[in-house]
Amino acid sequence: MRRFWLALILSVLAMQGLQAQDTLVLKEDLPPVEMKIKGGHSPKKATLLALIPGAGQAYNRKFWKMPIVYAGFGTTVYFAVTNGNDYHLYRDAYDFKTGTKTDVSQQAQDEAAKYTEDNLITLRDYYRRNMELSWIITAAWYIVQIIDANVDAHFFYYDVSDDLTLHIEPQWNTINDFHLGYGNNVGLSLKLTF
Repeated sequence: MRRFWLALILSVLAMQGLQAQDTLVLKEDLPPVEMKIKGGHSPKKATLLALIPGAGQAYNRKFWKMPIVYAGFGTTVYFAVTNGNDYHLYRDAYDFKTGTKTDVSQQAQDEAAKYTEDNLITLRDYYRRNMELSWIITAAWYIVQIIDANVDAHFFYYDVSDDLTLHIEPQWNTINDFHLGYGNNVGLSLKLTF
């Protein structure tokens, strides 16, 4: 757990050096003009807010992503806690069966009576592995939602023009080359305007 917090603090400190593009290029019939955006949308601020799950998505005005973020955390934490409880149950049952620990719950005593020592070790290790994997997936989900907020903030001012067109035209080429010979080519010309 200490490594997780250390990695989190180091990643926040590393993000202090991130630079965001704060110019906007307007393209019309005129030559491109650069304007400075004052009080614009900051990817750095979105990333720092994303340290609180869902806050970066709210800052980017992507409110529809917030339930997805919380559902991911709810699911992974649920499995981590459930597997953790089962791990503690079978650990206590194994300790009771071997005589290492005598003050365990009734449920652990019942499990100890049901299974052999080898079965209890197998169950204990299975639930421990699943618990640890669930916590790793939770940490990965946390990092993914931070990256998502950062990327969304970078594309906040990205504008897709309504003039996205694809022109398909027939094309007729006459070949008049000594090496290639003489003849005609028929084909299609694709022109993408954006």
